[in-house]
Amino acid sequence: MRRLKLLASIVVLSSVLITSCKKEVTSSSSSTTPLQGATSKKSDQFSAASLKDKFTKLQALLPTAYKNGLVAKTKFSSKLDPQYRDIVRGMLRVTATPCDPNTTLVKWLDNQLSDWSNDAFYYAGALDLYDVPAYYALVFENSSANQSFGENGEYTHTLTKTFKDLKRFWNIQSNNIVLVAMHGSVLQDRDKLIETYEAVYGLDAANATAVADFILELLKAFPEYDNGTNPIFTFNAFSSGGFNYPPYGVIPPKIIMGDGVLEGYTAIGYGDVAPQAVIAHEYGHQVQFQLNIFEENTPESTRQAELMADAFSAYYLSHARGASMQWKRVKQFLKVFYNIGDCQFDLVGHHGTPLQRMASAEWAYHLANDAQKQGHILPAQTFVRLFYAAYPSIIAQ
Repeated sequence: MRRLKLLASIVVLSSVLITSCKKEVTSSSSSTTPLQGATSKKSDQFSAASLKDKFTKLQALLPTAYKNGLVAKTKFSSKLDPQYRDIVRGMLRVTATPCDPNTTLVKWLDNQLSDWSNDAFYYAGALDLYDVPAYYALVFENSSANQSFGENGEYTHTLTKTFKDLKRFWNIQSNNIVLVAMHGSVLQDRDKLIETYEAVYGLDAANATAVADFILELLKAFPEYDNGTNPIFTFNAFSSGGFNYPPYGVIPPKIIMGDGVLEGYTAIGYGDVAPQAVIAHEYGHQVQFQLNIFEENTPESTRQAELMADAFSAYYLSHARGASMQWKRVKQFLKVFYNIGDCQFDLVGHHGTPLQRMASAEWAYHLANDAQKQGHILPAQTFVRLFYAAYPSIIAQ
């Protein structure tokens, strides 16, 4: 887990860096600053000193714009579901409640970072590369048409079919909800980078272009990034309500699925069920948006909302008129939810422990499987009422 903990400190440093861009990057023995000689065996053909010099000059161009960019970015803070990003950042908390954060998925992700140099972490954090593909999809991907899921489109059929089924399954207005993909290839695309740094980070065209060109240089300097397709950059899936974002217009309600998180679940053996489970969880948030559930922004309200979304997902996956999965596959998706639990009890983005997430999914499975009327789908409002009644036992895990 060393790499995930290092990444956490890089992210913290980046927040300070961006809001005080006049400061120069300095060399030191710290693992959180670019080092004059600290390059990996994959990227040692590039000059760390040259990159540092270019980055320092780039910072000098951006003091006000980048600070304003953070202000613009806060408009999206409620849009990016933190569960996967918090896994990436590895900011773990100690608690007396039984909780093991080192799930198979977290270990797999840590392995993807095992050959990264300190410099690779530093620049990715300083330029927010972990979120840029998500922000591009949030602002600019506004139609379900012609979407491709997975680096090679391997999840497209499953996700588009499941999305169609979910819109039929739950009794909410769903015509304007869209399903879109998040691709790391955005980091290779100069025009998309420029658009994102203008729209989300508040940079003008000249400064956004300078940042985009530096990112393209970083992709060449650090093969660890896999030209932007390393799963770390798209290790996310989230649901967003619709909102107006002048001058870019109305952003529709949407579910965004990242290539990286789909790749991760497939790598640990859940490719047969995880895409359906994850999208059904995110669709559960769309149900919550329409029912106006959970307006507070506290660790407890977030946990309740997320465990309910797990239950929405498991109910659909188990139901005879939903995905109608058999017990073998049901056990698989219970493990999917276990693998995205966290132990960050004091953070606003806390989603529930692995055991609590599994318990929520298992409760919903039995609700569907044990129903006397197997063909009857509970209205969302009724489902929510039953979940509230079961919630104390779910979080007792």
